[in-house]
Amino acid sequence: MKLENLTIASITEGLRKKEFSAEEVTNAYLTAISEKDREIHSYLFVADSLARETAKAVDKEIAAGRPLRALSGIPIALKDNLLVKDLPATAGSRILEPYIASYDATVTAKLKAAGVVILGKTNLDEFAMGSSTENSGFGPTKNPRDISRVPGGSSGGSAAAVAGDLAAAALGSDTGGSIRQPAAFCGAVGLKTTYGRVSRHGLIAMASSLDQIGPITKTVDDAAVIYQAIAGYDRYDATSANIPVEPAKEISLVGLRIGVPREYFGAGLDPRVAEAVRASLKKFEAAGAVVAEISLPHASFALPTYYIIMPAEVSANLARFDGLRYGFSASGSGNILQLYKDTRDQGFGSEPKRRIMIGTYVLSHGYYDAYYVKAQKVRRLIRQDFENAFHEVDIIMGPTTPGVAFKFGAKTKDPLSMYLEDIYTVAINLSGVPAISIPCGNVEEDGKKLPVGLQIIGPWFDETKLLGAAKSCESALGKIV
Repeated sequence: MKLENLTIASITEGLRKKEFSAEEVTNAYLTAISEKDREIHSYLFVADSLARETAKAVDKEIAAGRPLRALSGIPIALKDNLLVKDLPATAGSRILEPYIASYDATVTAKLKAAGVVILGKTNLDEFAMGSSTENSGFGPTKNPRDISRVPGGSSGGSAAAVAGDLAAAALGSDTGGSIRQPAAFCGAVGLKTTYGRVSRHGLIAMASSLDQIGPITKTVDDAAVIYQAIAGYDRYDATSANIPVEPAKEISLVGLRIGVPREYFGAGLDPRVAEAVRASLKKFEAAGAVVAEISLPHASFALPTYYIIMPAEVSANLARFDGLRYGFSASGSGNILQLYKDTRDQGFGSEPKRRIMIGTYVLSHGYYDAYYVKAQKVRRLIRQDFENAFHEVDIIMGPTTPGVAFKFGAKTKDPLSMYLEDIYTVAINLSGVPAISIPCGNVEEDGKKLPVGLQIIGPWFDETKLLGAAKSCESALGKIV
């Protein structure tokens, strides 16, 4: 039995029965990282000492007869835009390379309280801006399914760590699909929660009205356990919702009303992905679900709306990186204005610069009403589409991505083609609803099986229904090899 292949549920059961120790599990993962991650590059920093110390502490608790906590001894990785006290936090950018976090993010504190073993910090597109992890200031992460292909982004390091058995689970952040898209590309489960359900305190902000933190795991059950540990109100986050967190429970597919947006099966969707998703829907129908075509009339406006609102917020959030307060500072600059210019020029990569410029433009005098205000009005219409749909159906399903994992360099010269990778995911962030991606099949290409993701979307703050339906769907689909 390879300990690093186990799910969270299996590790917990093994620890409870004393079949192995937390230290043995942690050592198995640290060994796997040292042997395999040089090729995959899912981690930017491995917290070897912290992980071993925590595992020993968990074993002492077990030996003393104390009951296991929710995630006792579970080795988990965190995306490197989430703060862990006394560990580096780069957000994938050279501009933050020297920064060491002085406090824990709220999700980090909650995971520590639940007994998690933190393995380290994972790679990402710089400041979470990208769909391939090719934009990292520290080099790209490779997809464990095929190392010639991207793992998706921006949480590509987290997804690759889980898919490559280098972490039992990982946390990522999702601003426009950055948990769900890499989960789909790597064959993992990725949960984006309702906006406000999980505290953003200690997340290095990209676009504050869109960002959410969530888990990437091997199974839906594992995602539910982590969700339960990190969700809830936080007084340190003004957008955190004070709404009770209900435990997840499996929901029968019999009578479940599934809405399938016709807009999600148009031009640009790989026919092989469409086939895998439709085959899954037939299985759910055979299990008793009621599948019906629906319409999200403003779906085609989601991507342009997102790429106005998101850069506008990026331009504001990234203004704090000026060479004075923390991180990299350009040396030899003659005056403070030159210091700002040199620090940002040398510290930021091309994608953050592009988005800062776009955001500054749409917020500028004469363009604010024409672009930003109009985009916010369309955002309201997109939200209204989901409100209307959930009057008719229980959940909504469709493809997570328009295609499977692509090869390195295939889209880097054309930013628009890269942005189109988010075409099915950005509306979820604009409207704030929760969604999960689960594996639903594979596509054969170049002798490799490339995963296909099924996106399941639920009503606001009803992660219980979303996770319950996802669990039932996972069971109906069976093991996806």
